[in-house]
Amino acid sequence: MPVSNKEIAGLLNEIADLLDIRGENQFRVRSYRTAANTIRGLTGNITQMSDDEIKSLPDIGESIAEKIREVADTGNISQLDKLKNEIPESLLEIMKLEQMGPRRTRVLNDELNIKSLEGLKKAAEEGKIEELEGFGKKTSKNILREIKEYTAKGGLERFKLNEAEEIVNPLLEYLGKEIKDIKVAGSYRRRKETVGDIDILGTSSNPFKSMEHFIKYEEVGKVMAKGESKSSVKLRTGLQVDLRIVDKKSSGAALLYFTGSKAHNITLRKAGQGKGYKINEYGIYKNNKRLAGKTEKEMYEKLGLKYIEPELRENNGEIDASRRGGLPELIDVNDIRGDLQSHTNATDGKNSLEEMAEVAKKMGYEYLAVTDHSKKVSMAGGLNEKELAGQIEEINKLNQRIKNFRLLKSVEVDILEDGSLDLDDETLKELDLVICAIHYNMKLPKKKQTRRILRAMENPNFSILAHPTGRIIGKRSGYEIDMDEIIKKAQEMGCFLEINSNPDRLDLSDRYIRQAKEAGLKLAISTDAHSTVNLENIKYGVEQARRGWLEKDDVINTRNWKDLSILLKKS
Repeated sequence: MPVSNKEIAGLLNEIADLLDIRGENQFRVRSYRTAANTIRGLTGNITQMSDDEIKSLPDIGESIAEKIREVADTGNISQLDKLKNEIPESLLEIMKLEQMGPRRTRVLNDELNIKSLEGLKKAAEEGKIEELEGFGKKTSKNILREIKEYTAKGGLERFKLNEAEEIVNPLLEYLGKEIKDIKVAGSYRRRKETVGDIDILGTSSNPFKSMEHFIKYEEVGKVMAKGESKSSVKLRTGLQVDLRIVDKKSSGAALLYFTGSKAHNITLRKAGQGKGYKINEYGIYKNNKRLAGKTEKEMYEKLGLKYIEPELRENNGEIDASRRGGLPELIDVNDIRGDLQSHTNATDGKNSLEEMAEVAKKMGYEYLAVTDHSKKVSMAGGLNEKELAGQIEEINKLNQRIKNFRLLKSVEVDILEDGSLDLDDETLKELDLVICAIHYNMKLPKKKQTRRILRAMENPNFSILAHPTGRIIGKRSGYEIDMDEIIKKAQEMGCFLEINSNPDRLDLSDRYIRQAKEAGLKLAISTDAHSTVNLENIKYGVEQARRGWLEKDDVINTRNWKDLSILLKKS
């Protein structure tokens, strides 16, 4: 098996982290990170590409291309091994904490000689960290909380959905040669933002042979347990995979049980007890007689319930809703008529206007909003008023050439600290819609940060709040805001909130999506694509929307442009 894109990107990011801890030139550090992002976004495995094809990829030069080839040939990078010999591995563990990162790790190492989680915990408890510039009491408190959580889960790495998919899909193809009726359960099937391990179920006429086949998978790094009906392995990526061979008569019960969530299953068992049933991973029983178990639908029906989609199984009222016939008819990716956030090579995107339009049209879309950054985001080459006017002219010309498709004139304009927008109103009013976002000053107090967004929403050109909480999964929790106030103001001003489909963000969270739905606020699902490949990430945003109970009508870009344009107009 070739080394996965996720593994290669992880190695490059690890080099970047170690260089950052050492205080190396930031341009050099950033070159590794941007190359890693490019590799993560590829649909095919980079090791299967020729040297010329690799070098032609954005952000990958001669030096990094050589390291990619070295990984493909040897499984590691000699430069990384050298850096690891120079820098304690425990510093990398510290850096994984959300409150830390390479620069803070370096500061604590330089100032307090902290080289381990134990040392970090001790320094935080003694109040030493809060005394350092750029930290404070709140950060120190959060560090202690994170250490506790990290220790409780045994340091188990969690994988973002797209990362897990890249690992799981070839494994399923391999297992399918020996195992039938393969299903992935657990949080992966419920489409949670991250997964800690993978549960796979299947049937087989020869379980022993199937387990032998499983543990011989080339990506297996360690066999943790092997039995006739269940085996556990840890893959080279660090992801744990459990395989269970189940009886066909119990396959539905097993899938329901191992999909979870635990809280959902407990509530189902209580519902069954009320009817005198016993429920477990083998089926529903009464007086030792099996009543159901072959399919999940059969299990739910025996309990007097309608089938509940996996994304809803979090014990958040879905069982009561099923009982009374009140489950939502969840949105599907095929309901999306267009994407409302994308970037081109006019700023930090990888493809041209025309290339983005062509791919969006091939996906069956009717429109695509071009939302390059505004001038505040100087590192991304953000556009000023004159440059945006030039792009508007380009879009107008392109729209005359492309049939049955429309590029929407837009921009991702920064919300400045005082709540004003980064571009003047005369320019913004020429656009089809305006995406507004926060990229700077993320550590403002909650009230001030909330006021900043509320004031921005009062601008008559404001259409959609992009990645509303600013979180980066596993790296940044986002800024503090009063979501009740934001939702209320959005309704008042005729604005909308975005569900950002970037797997690194998935912002809003399912909790906030449900909160917006219950308040009657519609949302947009956008990819924030920085390349044509990223447009395919729309499925992750739809899955996140499903976890938040959204139906087709709850999402504004399930409408054609005529109807959407009416929604976007201010009353």
